[in-house]
Amino acid sequence: MTAQLRLHHFEPASRVNGPGTRSVLWLQGCTLGCPGCFNPLTHPSDGGSLYSTDEILARILAQREQIEGITISGGEPLQQTAPLAALLRAVKQAAQLSIVLFTGFTWSEVNRLPGAVEILASVDVLLAGRYDAAKRVASGLLGSSNKSVHFLTPRYTQADLDQVPEAEILIQPDGEVRFSGIQPLQW
Repeated sequence: MTAQLRLHHFEPASRVNGPGTRSVLWLQGCTLGCPGCFNPLTHPSDGGSLYSTDEILARILAQREQIEGITISGGEPLQQTAPLAALLRAVKQAAQLSIVLFTGFTWSEVNRLPGAVEILASVDVLLAGRYDAAKRVASGLLGSSNKSVHFLTPRYTQADLDQVPEAEILIQPDGEVRFSGIQPLQW
């Protein structure tokens, strides 16, 4: 049996969630409770849907000719460490895609989490720390200035993150309109 991740949403192609065009996975479930979080629908641990890591990998690999990498966000991805580690390991084995990971845990908390070492071994850029609305910056992929950026491989630099657009509008095949980015647009 393959591992399962609780997924809030999979976006096949986005340009505002990391350098280049990327598939984005918003994982479901977060207990951190950052005041002012712009994605509270990802918080309930019983929301979203369960998918096997094989199913998610197939969706990512179906996009591999159109994307530079994947971005993992949430919810809180590091509250699903074992299945996330399995997925990231499979992505790295199957394709040379980059991986950007957003977490609300601080760098020191990440380093104390069971299973985090295995996850970090697959990640190119980690953006860490709880969102703080009083320190909002919404630039360079940082929601607030207290967050920290960790370049775990030489694949990207801060200049690459600074070039990422702040927002995008995605129109789905069924006509649904989605807003995404560090500075998400609103109606």
